[in-house]
Amino acid sequence: MNTPKVASVLKRFSEIGIIPVVVLEDAKDAEPLGRALVEGGLPAAEVTFRTAAAEESIRIMAEKFPEMLVGAGTVLTIDQAERAVNAGAKFIVSPGFDPEIVQWCLDRDIPVCPGIQTPTELISAVKMGLDHVKFFPAENAGGLSMINAVGAAFPNVKFMPTGGVNTANAPEYLKSSKIFCCGGTWMVKGNMIKAGEFDKIKEITAGAAAVVKEIKG
Repeated sequence: MNTPKVASVLKRFSEIGIIPVVVLEDAKDAEPLGRALVEGGLPAAEVTFRTAAAEESIRIMAEKFPEMLVGAGTVLTIDQAERAVNAGAKFIVSPGFDPEIVQWCLDRDIPVCPGIQTPTELISAVKMGLDHVKFFPAENAGGLSMINAVGAAFPNVKFMPTGGVNTANAPEYLKSSKIFCCGGTWMVKGNMIKAGEFDKIKEITAGAAAVVKEIKG
């Protein structure tokens, strides 16, 4: 049973539809990137916590764009989760299922979306009370057909496929009742961020937002 706070964030995930997965090497890019995503129609960012700039980037985005759903991805330790939340992260995403991180988040009423691939991992997540999980790496792990197979025994569980999701296959994922949102990197490629091509990022983001609108209305 999700708390009102967690349910509210999960609803926002579903409404936004595609969550940009962001790798920031320099925190100075956080504000222009956040603006591009908001103006492009996807006011969200999963900032991967594998760079030195991640923590400050989350803080900047959360402060400058309070309407954004900003969270931390690639969270591997409780220390990273705590630093991310203190910086303003509204959710935590992990590439795999770590019960310690999940429990830390549950104890603090923080939405958490651990990565799973197998029925065993999904059972573990469900036992901890989760009904929204990340499926990663989505395409390499079998895509929507695998999600349907693994999720068949868990009718109440929704998935966020991430990894290999792009403009070509995102519509197929989003049309499925098993999917609550997708994670994607195609609108925020690292080379575009480094080159300062934020207008281009805004344009690609707008295209992704249009796909969501067409499918979800």
